Amino acid sequence: MVSTDRLAAFAALSFLLIVVPGPSVLFVVGRALAQGRRAALTTVAGNTLGAYLLVVAVALGIGSLVERSVLVFTALKLAGAAYLVYLGVRAWRRRGSLRAAIAEPGPARGGLRTLWEGFAVGVANPKTMVFFAAVLPQFVDPEQGPVPAQMLLLGLVFNAIALLSDAVWGLAASAARDWFARSPRRLSAVGGAGGLTMIGLGVTVAVTGRGD
Repeated sequence: MVSTDRLAAFAALSFLLIVVPGPSVLFVVGRALAQGRRAALTTVAGNTLGAYLLVVAVALGIGSLVERSVLVFTALKLAGAAYLVYLGVRAWRRRGSLRAAIAEPGPARGGLRTLWEGFAVGVANPKTMVFFAAVLPQFVDPEQGPVPAQMLLLGLVFNAIALLSDAVWGLAASAARDWFARSPRRLSAVGGAGGLTMIGLGVTVAVTGRGD
């Protein structure tokens, strides 16, 4: 299976991506500000389920191809890196989007509907989708066992970090609803920094890879 050093490196890279405010964080924060802590945590649970479905799809769909083809691996890596840079540039240009999400929170939802909406955001998150397709293959070793199984394990690591991070965002937002409401533009700086981080992550993905 995946070695300890690969797991640690993947966890560090995952953390860098996860802490950048993206669609999932925007949705969790908006739900927390609109409806409070319970709705935020329900959204996080749904989002995590959706994200892991992406892991399963990537592992079962491209794992065997990546195992056999360096060309497929390289193409996925470069396409994913380019898209991450694109997302970073867009996040920088639209760094006020988090402010808008806070300024205009949505209406209250039922628990199951909140869970489902969180799931939909998680499974449709382009940042996560590209990360799994482009980055997961870089941390597997075909000599250490089935590639899909290694991807599923790495996906669990990613989702555990995402669950904790998104829960912290949700709890913080629900506890600071009044503070955000008084000056929501404070988060514009967070969105801009997130965009720059995503650009850096895309460049890192492009210039690194497995040795075979």
